[in-house]
Amino acid sequence: MKKVTLKNGRELLIRKATVNDGEEMAKFKMCISGESDFLSFGKGELEITPETERKIIDFENGMDNSVIIIGLTDGEIAGFITFEGETRVRKRHRGEMGIAVLRKYWSLGIGGLLLEVLIEWAKETQIVRKIDLVTRADNETAIGLYERYGFRKEGVLTRNLYIDGIFFDAVSMGLVID
Repeated sequence: MKKVTLKNGRELLIRKATVNDGEEMAKFKMCISGESDFLSFGKGELEITPETERKIIDFENGMDNSVIIIGLTDGEIAGFITFEGETRVRKRHRGEMGIAVLRKYWSLGIGGLLLEVLIEWAKETQIVRKIDLVTRADNETAIGLYERYGFRKEGVLTRNLYIDGIFFDAVSMGLVID
């Protein structure tokens, strides 16, 4: 658990999600699904219910190489970061990260704070040795954030997303944990 004062003077509490956060996670995901085309899903594309979210939280946080971390402001989820570790023995050391912040909390440093907590968690696991992510190639703000935390571009995935009749390439990035 970590408490931080944001640029706007409000406090952000960062902690591991619990099954009790299922309802708030469902609200959060419903909201973000319509706020940005940089996500891998759009409005109405996911089955988002409090029960589904409780099951996801329980499953991911029950693994020793996966985690869901949330950032709360005044009891509202402002952002979250996930790491889904691989299950096969030869790949358990790596997994894929996802991150999202509600639009009204953009530019307050929440993404960086969540990344810091995830990277620290990964180091503490003694299992996770690589964090991978995929982001749209034109998401310069996100790419800049990831690069500031040591992520390196590893490849381009052409035509990775198709939104409103337009194809978008994505960049694969990774961070080695040593």
